[in-house]
Amino acid sequence: MTTPASRGEDATAQVRIEMHADGNAQGYVAGRDQYVIQEAPAAPAPVTALRTLPRDVAAFTGRQAEVDQILAATQPSRVVAIHTIDGMPGVGKTALAVHAAHQLTSRYPDGQMFLRLNAHTAGHNPADPADALAALLLSLGIDPPSIPDGLDARAGLWRDRLTGRRMLLVLDDAASHAQVEPLLPGSEGCLVLVTSRHRLTALDGATPLPLDTLSSADAALLFTRLAHRTPTTTASSEALARIVELCGFLPLAIALLAGRFAHHPHWNLTDYADEFAAAQDQLGELATGDRAVKAAFDMSYRALPPERQRLFRYLGLHPGPDTDAYATAALADIPLSKARCELEALYEDHLIHSPAVGRYRLHDLLRAYARTLTTGHDPADVREAAARRLLDYYQHAVETADRHLTDSSRPTAPVPSTAPAAPSVATHQQALTWTRTEHPNLTACIHQAHATAQHSHAIRLTAALAAYLRQQGPWHEAMSLHETAATTAHRTGDRLGEANALRELGQVRAATGDYPAAADLEQQALNLFRTIGNRRGQAHALWDLARVRAATGDYPAAADLEQQALNLYRSLGDRLGEANALRELGQVRAATGDYPAAADLEQQALNLYRSLGNRSGEAYALEELSRVRAATGDYPAAADLGQQALDLFRTIGNRSGEAYALGDLGRVRAATGDYPAAADLGQQALDLFRTIGNRHGEANALQDLGRVRAATADYPAAADLLKRSRSLFREVGDVQGEAEAFNSTGALLAASTGPQEAQVAYREALHLARQVQSPLDEAHALEGIARCQVRTGQWQAALADLRQAVNIYRRIGAADAPSAAENLAQLQAQHPADIAVQEPTD
Repeated sequence: MTTPASRGEDATAQVRIEMHADGNAQGYVAGRDQYVIQEAPAAPAPVTALRTLPRDVAAFTGRQAEVDQILAATQPSRVVAIHTIDGMPGVGKTALAVHAAHQLTSRYPDGQMFLRLNAHTAGHNPADPADALAALLLSLGIDPPSIPDGLDARAGLWRDRLTGRRMLLVLDDAASHAQVEPLLPGSEGCLVLVTSRHRLTALDGATPLPLDTLSSADAALLFTRLAHRTPTTTASSEALARIVELCGFLPLAIALLAGRFAHHPHWNLTDYADEFAAAQDQLGELATGDRAVKAAFDMSYRALPPERQRLFRYLGLHPGPDTDAYATAALADIPLSKARCELEALYEDHLIHSPAVGRYRLHDLLRAYARTLTTGHDPADVREAAARRLLDYYQHAVETADRHLTDSSRPTAPVPSTAPAAPSVATHQQALTWTRTEHPNLTACIHQAHATAQHSHAIRLTAALAAYLRQQGPWHEAMSLHETAATTAHRTGDRLGEANALRELGQVRAATGDYPAAADLEQQALNLFRTIGNRRGQAHALWDLARVRAATGDYPAAADLEQQALNLYRSLGDRLGEANALRELGQVRAATGDYPAAADLEQQALNLYRSLGNRSGEAYALEELSRVRAATGDYPAAADLGQQALDLFRTIGNRSGEAYALGDLGRVRAATGDYPAAADLGQQALDLFRTIGNRHGEANALQDLGRVRAATADYPAAADLLKRSRSLFREVGDVQGEAEAFNSTGALLAASTGPQEAQVAYREALHLARQVQSPLDEAHALEGIARCQVRTGQWQAALADLRQAVNIYRRIGAADAPSAAENLAQLQAQHPADIAVQEPTD
């Protein structure tokens, strides 16, 4: 007990001792002019309290790696072992420290002491280090009058009394390194565990142990242990997974919900999960008695200076999963340097995470908390202005990046004279890296812009993301975004925005093999561009339409459309558009067997791309040249060009181009008999096509793998692969691809089943090849039919069909011409009487 003292100069320092509910003795020494020890006839013996750890939690779950790290660091050492366990509010710092300390009691037989430093305790100021030392000295049994004045003197006595002892000290909820430093023992043999919501980076010699939220499995296990119920059905297991996910895997939130559930034995998990998911104020639901997630957050927020509080609130307005200093500067309307400093400060206080250099992320519950604060503190017009600044920033930054990613110049609205600060994006790789990082934020901003009637932002952000999504996928997301943009643009009268969106949607539809829809969309875009007089847009739409026609085997129409696009590009002085049109026209010439013209056009395109420094176009032109060389039997050149294309696609991060280049190289390897390499390349291509959602590419890769399996006599696997390939080609509407797959099936059946079955497949291939005017596939089918006819003794028909095949091969300059001509000569020599008889196959 203490009593007020007279205000004399000789007043004695006083120690107040308090027993807290957890049984931990704490105390402090009051100022000399305030209290004196009450006179007593006989002073009782000092009381020691050397084992003051709170009870260990029976339901402690997870954190095994962190516990192991603490246990491993307690081996004999010449210095004091110090671990700082830091993390966001409610993440379980104290529970970990206490749990580990209980496992270490036998290693520290001289005492295990627990001291609260009250950095974030409601109704308490952070403990003064001098007062904390007085409490520790009292716990050692030192008589209160013997406790000296002053921080340094008390710290010295504390270190002295610990000399030679093996003590474990838990310092809970530390405010700063300055608060902790005086409390540290000075001799070896002691272990100190410090918990804090701050990263105590200035505490020299300490081993940081930052805590993240629990894994999904550990979070679910924690809930079941605290709720004393285990899910017994698939539905209840899914409900449990949903509950812990809604809690953000935060132990405090999980404990509060599980505790409430434990006291309602007739509730079921599915209804409980639905109720919590539907709650308007989920933070408000996470409270029981004096324990609440929001209260824990409040203590951290209130400790921030006003400007940092404002920034934290504004971060809640960001719709994406993370942010950086540039976006934050725009959002909060502060200088970039200040944004960097403030974000780091919030990171140090564990109010945001930093998953990568320069990236910052709010925990889901902290994000909800920040939004609640913003709604209650900042007027609506202020919040709307901040959201517009963020959209302005992302629009400027993504349009800058898009100029390095797009394969054509895009007709857009005028660029504003002033722009927010943005990272430097000067190369294709930098643009790809930035867009890949910001992709989730950009899509979130697009959705928010639509929801808040920021139509122009939504349309332009979608357009600027189009090239990235087309190259990287996923295409289902691209289609959804472009469809919404087109609808919004039409409704708001933005005809240029609508035309661009329709064109981009058409490109994605074509990439997924939906050619009828793609043609219709591109025609709509072309009509709109003509209506508004946008000639560059017209050229782009003509180019896209030509590609669709070529993909469906309508080569005359494709050539005509490509020539129209080429003429328009040249009249506009658009050299990139000209290169694109030359490249696509080369593809059409190759498909119709005019390989010399195809090679010339692709070389012109390649030269133009290189003069423009357009590495993406260069890679595509190299790929097309590789295909022409392979078709004419120049496999060394084809392999070299294909490898150049693959390397370039990988360098610039174009996954779609990479997949096609892998497939092309695989076909060259198969043609030269290197089947293991062909199989490996084909599988890589297939995996990549599936990842980005390219069904047309998947069909090609399945066919390539089927051919390799057939060539290595793995007939069942080959049959399955080719069947899936034919089905996919049919689904996407690629008649030429289906014809090619039927030719491959014919070859497989000829080798595995017999000539009759093979002829059926070859004749289907012939029918489809003639339908789309694909001479190479037609010749392959005729040669296959002739081989089957030879085996069944139909010599005259075989000679007639093989002769047609040889003529086509020679006309288009195909690599198959020499071997087919040799077979024809042998057949003619064996059956001279049948030479004059010609029965061509219909």
